[in-house]
Amino acid sequence: MQIPLIPMLSRLQTIATCLAFLGCFVLSPMDATQADERPNVLLILVDDLKPALGCYGDSHAKTPNIDALANRGMRFDMAYCNQAVCAPSRFTLMLGSHSTSTGLYGLGSQLRQIIPDAVTMPQHFAAHGGYRTESLGKIFHIGHGNHGDPESFSVPHFKEKVIEYLEPDSTDGGQLTREEAFFTNQMLGQIKSLPRGAAYESPDAQDDDYADGRVAAETRKRLQAAKQRRQTEGTPFFIAAGFARPHLPFSAPQKYWDLYDPDSLPMPEHETLPVDAPKVAGKRGGEISNYKPVPTQPNAEFSDDLKRNLIHGYYASVSYVDAQIGKVIDELDRLELSENTIVVLWGDHGFHLGDLGIWTKHTNYEQANRIPILISAPGITQPGSSTKQLAESVDLFPTLAELAGLPSPSGPQPTDGVSLVPVLQDPSARVRDHAYHAYPKRKLGRAIRTERYRLVQWKSIDGNDAPLYELYDYQTDPLETQNLAENQPDVVERLSKILADYPDPAPRNR
Repeated sequence: MQIPLIPMLSRLQTIATCLAFLGCFVLSPMDATQADERPNVLLILVDDLKPALGCYGDSHAKTPNIDALANRGMRFDMAYCNQAVCAPSRFTLMLGSHSTSTGLYGLGSQLRQIIPDAVTMPQHFAAHGGYRTESLGKIFHIGHGNHGDPESFSVPHFKEKVIEYLEPDSTDGGQLTREEAFFTNQMLGQIKSLPRGAAYESPDAQDDDYADGRVAAETRKRLQAAKQRRQTEGTPFFIAAGFARPHLPFSAPQKYWDLYDPDSLPMPEHETLPVDAPKVAGKRGGEISNYKPVPTQPNAEFSDDLKRNLIHGYYASVSYVDAQIGKVIDELDRLELSENTIVVLWGDHGFHLGDLGIWTKHTNYEQANRIPILISAPGITQPGSSTKQLAESVDLFPTLAELAGLPSPSGPQPTDGVSLVPVLQDPSARVRDHAYHAYPKRKLGRAIRTERYRLVQWKSIDGNDAPLYELYDYQTDPLETQNLAENQPDVVERLSKILADYPDPAPRNR
């Protein structure tokens, strides 16, 4: 028998549902003050994870644990981040606000300097639901001058490494590397003077030798303590566990590399930027140039061997993090917490693997912005379900608040997300007809993604210049080979009207 869980439906809705579906179990209403009856929340964040997963149809990926999690609930097939870079994307998740609404565009953006009284998702759960909120691993971005947000959680953050090596050759004999310095806030004004670390390594190592294994182990301990606390005090938990891989470097134990035949992995199909795309939209070099043996010249060609090693490393890292997530879910099951715990898996943004000749993220193209979102809400989500509802990172805050019977988030930061609960109840329901995202370069690119099209408008934030447009039709050109903006002015006009309904973007220097 399934245990009734959470007050997502009103009393009348519950009665009506019971009458309509005799024999089905539904959520029972409860008073908003009854913290001991609230569902727990386990929020799993994965860095740089695109939908390169078996459950998303990637036949190459070896991801049995994430696939099993998808089978427990709903898979969102058209989910998008709101900005394809780590810190801003995590702000959008935790605030329910677009970066263009807050001005939090950068890796070093300081949340409490820009919005001192912001109420983040864990703060909302603590204040309105009596939750004990905890964070482990990569939750807020720490590095590049950013120190995360300690105010968001009930207890101190369990910090772990993002950049990590075990082999001395990877760091020129143990030297501080460029990306290690970035992520530990060291020598930030002298990065170019430091050596580059390896883009990948594959030692004969144990899972816990790397940070994600240690995050998984500590998360299991936190779940054990949380169960005891719930039994003795009635306190629900909100645990955010953040995993670093498959963020570069692709450091993973050899056994995960061995899962793949590198010659069978997919190489990029189209390696040139879209025809007629504005220059500001493209990317060469960037983050990946801080790793050896990647060429340092922005327009340098990658050898086929280098491409294959990078792609192999990405898939090996995905399999490694999949195994760590599996350990956490197994512990949730062992502790008999699954029946009253909402589990969400979210990738902070996608990742280019040589498509369009681009590596990593930092663009407005599909591979950088499409993400996995999996939600298992027992008693609400149908196991193994999926939806084509367009979803955004900002939607998770109001969705989880409603699932837990909490008030909708109301700021003081802007509220840009919408609750996906109607879709969790019925995969064919629709709560929005497009997704929105943005990326700042010399100009700000703001994008509208519908089921078929993406429109990107490039314009200075002050809005005094003529806009440049990109338009892509994913029905006829899924690889984004051609900017169709000049050829389809009617579609540009229609989607531009949607974009015009959004507030003017916040300035970068807020």
